[in-house]
Amino acid sequence: MGNHAPGRGVTAAMAEPGARPSFLRGPLSAFGLGIAAAVCVADQALKLWLLFVYRLGEKGMVSVMPFVDVVLTWNRGISYGLFQQDGPLGQWALLALKAVAVALLWIWLARTASRLTALALGLIVGGAVGNGIDRAAYGAVADFVLLHAETATWRFNWYVFNFADVAIVAGVAVLLYESFVGDRAAKAP
Repeated sequence: MGNHAPGRGVTAAMAEPGARPSFLRGPLSAFGLGIAAAVCVADQALKLWLLFVYRLGEKGMVSVMPFVDVVLTWNRGISYGLFQQDGPLGQWALLALKAVAVALLWIWLARTASRLTALALGLIVGGAVGNGIDRAAYGAVADFVLLHAETATWRFNWYVFNFADVAIVAGVAVLLYESFVGDRAAKAP
């Protein structure tokens, strides 16, 4: 039967007999790191292009589709603009909180035996690091996608977000899927 469980792919059982389990490195750490790196690089490349090549800040709001605009917004808080921090102490506190969250997610990644969980954690870590780079470099996170719905008498604007935010939300959605529907979800008898 070997080191593979039927239908499960790579498992934690693949460790060498007598080997000490690593706190920060597991069977799917490289896979999760690859996903995180790809998300972070894509996020930063897109932001750098929008900021310094396309010069979105000078253009103001640019309509892309009837329900999508791109507009530069600096988020000095956390998700949905909560807990806005204008001073350096608050910004560094948010950055430290993000670093702790990434470390805890990395430990989870090192312990997972599920490729789907590793994918989800990689998406979340990559998005968090991408937004953390913004916070360290600019003191705020660059957001630029605005979804909206509009009629003659009414307009609804969703919050402004970026590629890193999309990766984080996708990662959370995958974790929820795996928790409720996936192979490892608790099933009723």
